[in-house]
Amino acid sequence: MTVAQQQQVLRAQIWKIANKVRGAVDGWDFKQYVLGTLFYRFISENFAAYMEAGDASVTYATIADDIIPADLIDDAIKVKGYFIYPSELFANVARTAHSNDGLNTDLRRIFDAIEASASGYESEQDIKGLFADFDTTSNRLGTTVKDKNNRLAAVLKGVAGLEFGAFEGSQIDLFGDAYEFLISNYAANAGKSGGEFFTPAHVSKLIAQLALHGQQRVNKIYDPACGSGSLLLQARKHLDDHAIEDGFFGQEINHTTYRPHMRFRSFICSMKLRLVALALGPLQLPWPRMAQARAHARFSWFSPHRC
Repeated sequence: MTVAQQQQVLRAQIWKIANKVRGAVDGWDFKQYVLGTLFYRFISENFAAYMEAGDASVTYATIADDIIPADLIDDAIKVKGYFIYPSELFANVARTAHSNDGLNTDLRRIFDAIEASASGYESEQDIKGLFADFDTTSNRLGTTVKDKNNRLAAVLKGVAGLEFGAFEGSQIDLFGDAYEFLISNYAANAGKSGGEFFTPAHVSKLIAQLALHGQQRVNKIYDPACGSGSLLLQARKHLDDHAIEDGFFGQEINHTTYRPHMRFRSFICSMKLRLVALALGPLQLPWPRMAQARAHARFSWFSPHRC
């Protein structure tokens, strides 16, 4: 599919999901469930591909949890930064979602387990809190467990219905496009301006083109108000990885854009960006001293090999 076709399919699918949970989940909250589920699917598929290592005879999703040796788990966490058991994979959870009476608590347990798997490893701070805003037991999903499960199942099934092949090979920025679509549709209803939370893709593209015009190599890319990270991603599209000498840096003061969206996006994009440093809070490091960010405790580093 072309870029325009994939964008159209994505938006149509999000709207379809929204129709199924309409009246129960406020649009401003709904976006967290869609983005969180997209992220859950991505890391599940990415992790399964890593465990299968290109062997067509192996299907990680069908392997029993209890036969996976401890040393393999340890190695996987060191490489990927987290661990997901076969039974916890998005595909397996989504397949039985509508018949699972404990779906909401199962999802919470799985998200907690993914975050806990990194405990004691170098990736612990990278993974910690990734699913904090995906509240599977919230009354916003419904007043009964059945209502909560039905709406969570609708979101899972909707995201499972996106057929773009491998997420990495998608022609579009799934998270960026989904986020922009959700914000543009729901920000006004929440009494907010969409411009507070994202820069339209075409604007980010133009800014990146102007800033990098005629440049063959740059020291670093820095955005002091990075929002959802679209400008950093556009900059990456215009310069090859080897042309960015010291990586990508971003700061954002708004919790709504930084967590979870920017962290989801940076986690995924770390396989595309050689080095990503993010900070939550007001601008504190004067440019051009961003090289000192390596020693700044409030920065989270996402290593390329973890995706």
